[in-house]
Amino acid sequence: MSSGTAPGHAALGHSSVGQSSVGQSSFGRTPLARAAALIYNLLSIELLLLITVAPCLLLQAMLDHDASNVPLAAACLLPLGPAWSAALYVWQHRHRDLTDLWPARAFWRGYRANVRDALRIWVPWLVWMTAAGTVLTHLGAAGVPTWWAVLLAVITVASALWVANALVIASLFSFRAVDTARLAVYYLFRCGRTTLGNLAVLAATAAVTAVWSEAVPALLASVLAAGVLLNSRPMTTDIRERFTA
Repeated sequence: MSSGTAPGHAALGHSSVGQSSVGQSSFGRTPLARAAALIYNLLSIELLLLITVAPCLLLQAMLDHDASNVPLAAACLLPLGPAWSAALYVWQHRHRDLTDLWPARAFWRGYRANVRDALRIWVPWLVWMTAAGTVLTHLGAAGVPTWWAVLLAVITVASALWVANALVIASLFSFRAVDTARLAVYYLFRCGRTTLGNLAVLAATAAVTAVWSEAVPALLASVLAAGVLLNSRPMTTDIRERFTA
């Protein structure tokens, strides 16, 4: 009797495994499942970003909108560089299998791996932005001509586009800081599509901040990171083909 019933149990077990594997392989193929996974990643990355920079953002929110507070505002943004780098890392290494949803694990792995490289780019840029912001908010006291102020504003926008490139490169590749800086400048001109796309993101962020407050871009940071990484795809593809072979 036992030898006769064993094949039946084996067949039943095989059928269960087959149904399970079919269910796992078909999971995530529907548009609804993919949309749910995308929303889950967006919310998870946003939460991780806010947790990482929350203390400094709270301090910045407490500052008066006064020109004298520009250096303090820049100091409050110091943790944003590594956190932004980690968010870029998550989006780049997001698993294709929608059943494997672990953005927090990838975020902290990217944070640990990129924190030094990100700060080597982020800190000098914040110092430059502090100096430029101080001059632009004290034009009368500085006594600079209008044309010089316009030129400084253009350079400031260009530096923001440069740091966007540099943080993407530092987050996805392992170059020396000086090489990352040079590549970021080079691809400002070589990949016009990337530059224009990041300019659109920057303009939209500035407009939203001006109309509402700094809190709105902060709540959309994961979306902005995904947009910047998507814009940077021509640049990252070219770097991978030319410099990492």
